[in-house]
Amino acid sequence: MNLLEQFSLISEYWSPKIIGSVNDQYIKLAKLKGSFVWHDHALEDEMFYIVKGSLLIKYRDKDVLLNEGDIHIVKKATEHFPVAEEECWVMLIEQKSTKHTGDVITERTKSIDEQF
Repeated sequence: MNLLEQFSLISEYWSPKIIGSVNDQYIKLAKLKGSFVWHDHALEDEMFYIVKGSLLIKYRDKDVLLNEGDIHIVKKATEHFPVAEEECWVMLIEQKSTKHTGDVITERTKSIDEQF
């Protein structure tokens, strides 16, 4: 599989696509632009790998700026708010039980079925 080819198939922002799994983890790709929603994942950590562009992850007490090639782990039960000023390509590694927006449900929330 070629990641760049997989990214070329994604047209909607903030809509992760599952490209594979390793044990109990999904590997997802997403294109991000603009801001998302405040949310957390009560029981799961979430790993972000920035493939292209940059991403600001806001926390209630600090901000973390990620650039191309950076990896960042959001620890379980930590509220966060991702923002991408320009288009950003990100690979996510999450447990299969991780809900897209945690317990926060919005019109942008994607079910696991919608991520395939």
